[in-house]
Amino acid sequence: MSLSPLHAISPIDGRYASKTESLVPFFSEEALIKYRVKIEIEYFIALCELPLPQLEGIDKHSYIALREIYLDFTTQDAQAIKDIEKITNHDVKAVEYFIKQKFDDLDLADYKEFIHFGLTSQDINNTAIPMSLKDAVNQVYIPQLLEVVDHLKQLVDEWASISLLARTHGQPASPTRLGKEIEVFVVRIEEQLNLLNDIPSAAKFGGATGNFNAHKVAYPMVDWKRFGHDFVHDTLKLHHSFPTTQIEHYDHMAALFDGLKRINTIIIDLNRDFWTYISMDYFKQKIKEGEVGSSAMPHKVNPIDFENSEGNLGIANAIFEHLSAKLPISRLQRDLTDSTVLRNIGVPIGHTMIGLLSTLKGLNKLLLNEQKIAQDLENNWAVVAEAIQTILRREAYPNPYETLKQLTRVNERITQESIASFIETLEVSESIKGELKAITPDNYTGI
Repeated sequence: MSLSPLHAISPIDGRYASKTESLVPFFSEEALIKYRVKIEIEYFIALCELPLPQLEGIDKHSYIALREIYLDFTTQDAQAIKDIEKITNHDVKAVEYFIKQKFDDLDLADYKEFIHFGLTSQDINNTAIPMSLKDAVNQVYIPQLLEVVDHLKQLVDEWASISLLARTHGQPASPTRLGKEIEVFVVRIEEQLNLLNDIPSAAKFGGATGNFNAHKVAYPMVDWKRFGHDFVHDTLKLHHSFPTTQIEHYDHMAALFDGLKRINTIIIDLNRDFWTYISMDYFKQKIKEGEVGSSAMPHKVNPIDFENSEGNLGIANAIFEHLSAKLPISRLQRDLTDSTVLRNIGVPIGHTMIGLLSTLKGLNKLLLNEQKIAQDLENNWAVVAEAIQTILRREAYPNPYETLKQLTRVNERITQESIASFIETLEVSESIKGELKAITPDNYTGI
């Protein structure tokens, strides 16, 4: 049965396949196979450039044909490797045999035993997977995140002058500005993105137990540690972890997943705030022709995009949590628990992409309801009490906090008139009274 959205078990490959298709070149089975082929080819070329004595006869023009093996890699090539794997029951060994067949076609059969020379499977997996993860984050995730951030920045500018009743503990509090409240999320995301960019994309490359044992015994005069560092750092553009056991220790990868999780948490916070503002009628939502909000209540336009994003980011975070907690732990020099877990790193990134796109869709639907926002400010004149008592403190007025508390903590509505009447009772100069009366919920918004 061919895979279709109707047959997929996971919604990231089914219902939401259109939102995650950009991740296929990085996290699909075909993608992993292609990255493995690339590592094997580049490793062989690096041995030629060292050079090992037995490889000195290879013409550098052959490098072009060798690189075409992965540059022109097709689904048919991936399937050929999967067919070999049915016999070997070993995925990386199947890649090696596939490349050996290619060497026969290129008249390089005399050199094919230097494919995968001295390596263990994890030298391939622990370079291919970090490379695919790095590429996916840089080419897909970060551009999508920055699109959300850029849209938020537009809203910061657009709504910079909109005064807004703040709510702490759900209760009316000192007013703020709508643009500033959105800017809080912009800065939070950007600061976490800076931390994310500082995390190395680390790779293990050092033979069966990380010591280049096979390399050393075959060619004892070669500085294999330097070779491994240069190959990983200069050719693959990754950070070479050394020393290691048979596998990468995954500490940096765990840090990456923790960073992605923190950014998701910030966006969940953003989703919930906008959901709440919509429920308070601070925002209306654009209506799409033919769209149904509720199967029972025709009037409803639900904030489903923010809800969808929150749900997907929550799933992503649960998986990121497991990845960052599990991957750095392996019994002695290695166990196999990391292998199956690593095959799922695209899943939380897929849910994250769905979440980012849903948040962006929700933001694009927002219609500001300035009348409702202004009405809430007008209905909450009590919030200027903080301003009045602070100025009274400045003027050394006796017990200003207690005086304002007595005025405002009553079960009666505080209005502009009641505040003005209270100010008139204060034993302060007329200029101070004028200063106090000039304060309104709309202009008491700080910096």
